[in-house]
Amino acid sequence: MDRDGVNNVRAAARRSKEDKKVLKKQLKASHTLLKHEGVNTSPHPSRSVVVANGGLGNAVSREDLSAALKQIGDLESLLMPPQKPYAFATYRSEDDARKAHAQLNGQKLESGGNAVTLYLSYVDSVKNEGEASVRFPEGLTLLEDFVSPEEEALLLAAVDWSTSTEAQKALKHRKVKHYGFEFRYDNNNVDKDKPLPAGLPQECLAVLQRCLHDGLISVLPDQLTVNQYEAGQGIPPHVDTHSAFEDTILSLSLGAKAVMEFRHPDGRAVPVVLPERSLLVMKRESRYLWTHGITPRKFDLVPACEPRSAAPEPDVSSHSGLTLSKRGTRTSFTFRKIRHQPCCCAFPSACDSRGGNASCRPSPPSLPCCHGDAARLEEEYVHRVYDAIAAHFSSTRHTPWPRVCSFLSSLPPGSVLADVGCGNGKYLGVNPQLVTVGCDRSGALVQICADRGFHAFVSDALSVPLRTASCDACISIAVIHHFSTQERRLAAVRELVRILKPGGLALIYVWAYEQEYNKQKSKYLRDHSKQHNGEKSTGVPEESRGPHTEPNVLTSSRLESKHCGDLKDEGKLSVHTNRTAFNSQDLLVPWHLKGRKTQGEEESCCRFSSRGEPSPVSDSSTSSDSRTSPNSKPSPTADANQVPGGTAAPVFHRYYHVFQQGELEELCCGVNGVGVQTSYHDQGNWCVVLQKE
Repeated sequence: MDRDGVNNVRAAARRSKEDKKVLKKQLKASHTLLKHEGVNTSPHPSRSVVVANGGLGNAVSREDLSAALKQIGDLESLLMPPQKPYAFATYRSEDDARKAHAQLNGQKLESGGNAVTLYLSYVDSVKNEGEASVRFPEGLTLLEDFVSPEEEALLLAAVDWSTSTEAQKALKHRKVKHYGFEFRYDNNNVDKDKPLPAGLPQECLAVLQRCLHDGLISVLPDQLTVNQYEAGQGIPPHVDTHSAFEDTILSLSLGAKAVMEFRHPDGRAVPVVLPERSLLVMKRESRYLWTHGITPRKFDLVPACEPRSAAPEPDVSSHSGLTLSKRGTRTSFTFRKIRHQPCCCAFPSACDSRGGNASCRPSPPSLPCCHGDAARLEEEYVHRVYDAIAAHFSSTRHTPWPRVCSFLSSLPPGSVLADVGCGNGKYLGVNPQLVTVGCDRSGALVQICADRGFHAFVSDALSVPLRTASCDACISIAVIHHFSTQERRLAAVRELVRILKPGGLALIYVWAYEQEYNKQKSKYLRDHSKQHNGEKSTGVPEESRGPHTEPNVLTSSRLESKHCGDLKDEGKLSVHTNRTAFNSQDLLVPWHLKGRKTQGEEESCCRFSSRGEPSPVSDSSTSSDSRTSPNSKPSPTADANQVPGGTAAPVFHRYYHVFQQGELEELCCGVNGVGVQTSYHDQGNWCVVLQKE
């Protein structure tokens, strides 16, 4: 063979080796997509391909990926899910998809200064989920091009960053300057008796007069905070202090665009694109209840074809038209009106004006008066608490309740069971002949389930991502008593019924107001004397040791049941004394962490230091379960429960609604298409078995 022939053979061998390498990596990418994302690839050619490594989560822009795909053939659609490292492309012909699969597999793509290697696989279909536009929070309005480029230049020039004064700060994540009144970050408030020497810049007056004329505000603001963000800087999620400022807040974005995320206490998030020269108006719920913040990053996800002012509510929730936008230097002008009277908003659980006498410790929250306030209360006093105490809580939840086990054992082999509010998953392995799946609002508890080999996912009990009529049975053990309104408790039962097949059964446990029933005290009460002697209770069902709610972190040093005024004020939640009879249906139950805090627990306590959680069975060794009653001695102060080294064990408070006799059955009868098969009292809990018609 001549030299050219040898070289050709070697080149073919190299190509063959490279092809095999690409094929191996492409198959690996397919397996990764299936395992972690649930994306099923196909061995057969089709018009659609999934592009691994070619996603917004890999910092690949829509423009760069689209250009590469269009070089191959006629591209019909390109779907780039937010935060995902892959994209879906659909060509108008299968032949073009074949060419893309052959030519782009293993090829590098330059985007945003980074080089990524693309791996393409066929998919039978592309499901474009999440296309429905997410509505703005109530009371939020965005007005684009509110100021002209000339006005923008004047406003930016009015801020002199070269001078250093008390009203100008160089914070870790941005530069800040105050006018009218200084906002103090040490107490998140303003000193209303100490106005700054100079008022608002004259250059702002024309803009504010326009806001007044257009009805956006009813009175001129007297406080201005100017923030300057370099690329990559942001501001943590927050709600502007209720007691410091009146309702309407105006935020003018200048210089560059950014994405601000609004988040509801129930977990809903709405990212809002703030174009340069736009005005954001926050009123009512969007101002008082939703947090808003800007994530520190150098690129934002924004609509590829940005909506203009004709679209009143632009958002980035649509997966099909997103791209990456590089951030520049953004300057925001935030205008507010100083408040001189206590706030009387409709969201008392989020309102610092409802803290009672300033000379005493913060009082417990009030009963919610609306859906948003209820979600806020549960976020603070149930969800955050359980995340903070998850490890300790799980260590006290290891013995399944006998009657729950009896229910699970009675189900036919192969039945599909959903445990809604599964905690650490102790019921998921009771009957190995069942197909079980659990869900819980606490990501920390779900992780414990995963570590134990159970199938579980994070989900709110009001919206379980399981198909309608997909389960033969479901259980809800010590969960529904954590919902703070009748409407939300009813919605939780309705959701259980929705996922049941016709004829399916649901078992529900809630904490009972009547801890003494048929002349017999529950074990939660029975060991009261031992508990006060500091002895560990024995023979007490875990679930009856305390109620289960999400973590709120009002430590006992900040929240007391017998101090800071009368806690029997109308609408105020009382703090329950563990191991005693209930004196109200809506209350906070203490939970004491045992022993020296871990680093994670210390961080949790710091992070949620304004919330509290109940402690269950024993004041030093157990906490309450989301499925029972509390049991531990009262927690009057944090130092009452010392741990090694002299550090006080933190105390958390969880919200509970304890059910009176007949209340659970009445609640379930409010749901159509289901009947109460049986009801009973089990160690301080009211229980029902429902059957779907």
